Amino acid sequence: MPNLLCIETSTTVCSVAIGNENGILAQKEVNDGYTHAENLHMFIDEVIKDSGLNRKNIDAIAVGKGPGSYTGLRIGVSAAKGIAYALSIPLISMNTLLNLSVGAKKMIQDSEALLCPMLDARRMEVYTALYNRQLEELASTNALIITAESLIDLTNKGNIILFGDGASKCAELIKDNSKINIIENIMPSAANMINYCVEQFNNKQFEDVAYFEPFYLKEFFTGAK
Repeated sequence: MPNLLCIETSTTVCSVAIGNENGILAQKEVNDGYTHAENLHMFIDEVIKDSGLNRKNIDAIAVGKGPGSYTGLRIGVSAAKGIAYALSIPLISMNTLLNLSVGAKKMIQDSEALLCPMLDARRMEVYTALYNRQLEELASTNALIITAESLIDLTNKGNIILFGDGASKCAELIKDNSKINIIENIMPSAANMINYCVEQFNNKQFEDVAYFEPFYLKEFFTGAK
């Protein structure tokens, strides 16, 4: 049974968890702005201790690959690659939008509504994708400018649930649209990574530790968070 160390730093949440196919062994996270540089390695040490494991018991490390904050992604991916290299264990990655959708699925009663995670990409733009309730991808990760027309395009696929820190940008535009709802306070978490990454581990779907890079989606520019 593989034990996975999971790291998620794509947004303001700094989240670390250890788990396996039986569930979460230990978890530590905080949503306090971009404090990843101060907290991440401390959280890693704490969850390893709290899990009752040691570094030799960790079979793989998983990291949120983005899209998201440039700085957060660099910190998380650098830490994950360093640990994978030091321990000679595989590296697994998970799309941040899929992570959000795993969390949202637990809270949504509507069995037919499609899942539309949104991460803030500044101004009226979001990073988004579309999933069904089986978490199958219906629309791939993209950068979307929020307009009334772009939201109507989404509803052509069915009833939509919006969530993530970019979903609030849609609030004014969906007041009269009964096919779209917003769920607040859903953020990425390392806990959402366990089941998906155990499956990746069992299927040997690993990243190349030397060459893996975060999925920024948009090119870095001066002043980016």
